[in-house]
Amino acid sequence: MRLIIILFFSCFLFGSIKAQKDKYLTPFEKEENTTATYEEAINFYKKLAKEYNQLQVNEIGMTDSGKPLHEVVISLDEDFDPASLKEKGKLVLMVNNAIHPGESCGVDASMMLVRDYLKNKKKRRQLNNVVLVVIPIYNIGGALNRNSTTRTNQNGPDSYGFRGNAKNLDLNRDFIKCDSRNARTFNQLFTKWNPDVFIDNHTSNGADYQYTITLIATEHSKMDPSLATYMNEQLLPRLYKDMAEQEWEMTPYVYSNGTPDNGIAGFMDSPRYSSGYASLFNCISFIPETHMLKPYKDRVKSTYAFMDVMIDAMDADRLAMQAAREKAVKNTRYKFDFPLSWELDESKTEQVTFKGYEAAYKKSEVTGLDRLYYDKNKPYTKQIPYYNHYKASRTINRPMAYIIPQAYQGIADRLRWNGVEVQILGEDVEMDVQLYRIKDFKTTDYAYEGHYLHSQVEVDTIKKISWPFFEGDFVVFTNQPSNRYIVETLEPQGVDSYFAWNFFDGILMQKEHFSAYVFEDLAAEYLKNDPDLKAKLEAKKLTDSDFAKNGRAQLDFIYKNTDHYERTHRVYPVARFIYDYRIPIKE
Repeated sequence: MRLIIILFFSCFLFGSIKAQKDKYLTPFEKEENTTATYEEAINFYKKLAKEYNQLQVNEIGMTDSGKPLHEVVISLDEDFDPASLKEKGKLVLMVNNAIHPGESCGVDASMMLVRDYLKNKKKRRQLNNVVLVVIPIYNIGGALNRNSTTRTNQNGPDSYGFRGNAKNLDLNRDFIKCDSRNARTFNQLFTKWNPDVFIDNHTSNGADYQYTITLIATEHSKMDPSLATYMNEQLLPRLYKDMAEQEWEMTPYVYSNGTPDNGIAGFMDSPRYSSGYASLFNCISFIPETHMLKPYKDRVKSTYAFMDVMIDAMDADRLAMQAAREKAVKNTRYKFDFPLSWELDESKTEQVTFKGYEAAYKKSEVTGLDRLYYDKNKPYTKQIPYYNHYKASRTINRPMAYIIPQAYQGIADRLRWNGVEVQILGEDVEMDVQLYRIKDFKTTDYAYEGHYLHSQVEVDTIKKISWPFFEGDFVVFTNQPSNRYIVETLEPQGVDSYFAWNFFDGILMQKEHFSAYVFEDLAAEYLKNDPDLKAKLEAKKLTDSDFAKNGRAQLDFIYKNTDHYERTHRVYPVARFIYDYRIPIKE
């Protein structure tokens, strides 16, 4: 009888221990070709938070799916106030997962990472100087649209989410325009934490090669020199070395025009992308890209390893990272010139060791034509060209301030979500300012992420004009740490400016016109009384034969050179304030 009782309690105790262990196993650990659902991920973190006071799981705002975005925060001293933590000298690492829910490695890797850092005392010590902030699943709408077919070329998991969110937007193009509630919430969360390092976990497609994980580091050419130097000379070499020691050797992201053995280039991450957005705020940012054809378990484990070595590097290198970032923030506040667009500098190249597979061609069984394939029976290791330098193709001098008409409330909202101080004009006033007239631009033929994006924008600068402004208009001074965000969104020639994303398209359409048969007589009077205008007209007729044959075009030319032509047509309404005049600000 006693033996039976002992066996009973032994089984009970063993079962209890096993139940405790299973409670913190992730779906991935139970089945390595599985990724957690949205509900499983959130419930996992909530269970952990009940046991560990060093962990908080908070709803931080709404998404387009109707479900809230969550932040998961580990702070060893149980202080969850960003300002207080910064005063203590803590670094902040922010990790974003499932912006593309089919690329789910980060979801599962982050669940295990958070658990391990709470339960493992050795790992926990690496968070002495670091606060970890994790977004479990960013694109919740896409995660809920679960399927097994849309990632056609991907090797697992068995089911996953969809790339588009609940509005069918690619959220990795939405960080500036903020068409989604996801991005609006994210902007405010990012501003709240002001992270020192940002990781956005992804899975890549494209060429085949031997690496399980590749890395996009935000393009160093557009970073402040202090941060670029620190990242290139200290942080990146350490990350590559540490990953190799963990047997997850990395290479730079394989961004190539053709097969990678011909060379790869650094990815120019403009602000629409997560890493480009983060770098606007002097945040060192990375996009790990695991390879779609590698086993899912390896993709998850390599993503885990990258976050792990990043935390270790931040803990060990805290003072150097802080010093570089503080210098960059100071420089951004006071520097005068800001690049707006970039082009690859092909004159600068370096050689990197690359482990790939030989590319070859064979007849397609589908088309009968030649098709590309990578021969895994022919691996190679060789030096290839790496083009990782860009040069500014357009640079702008920042004004003292921008003045935005209050009609554009949505612009002021977006600036504020991103920590920009927006002040209010205190009275009606007419001031001398600079304005741009939009001279030319190209527009996409098809909708791109809900917009007809403008590019190749050319402007004429109206260097000094007296312009009316009204009480309640928005004033943005350019003496802020967020100056890069301010300039790159408010200058219309910026690649991802608010103008490029169609926020000002109303100015592009002329609102008043003329009736040709009525204007004929008035136009003749203008030519009689204005010899300079008549000379301009005749000169254009001599140089433009189509214009010389087009009576309507000639009348339009005269019309646009008189006071009848509306002065707001194609005039970009955000004024640049550069003159010595006090702007009356509402107290």
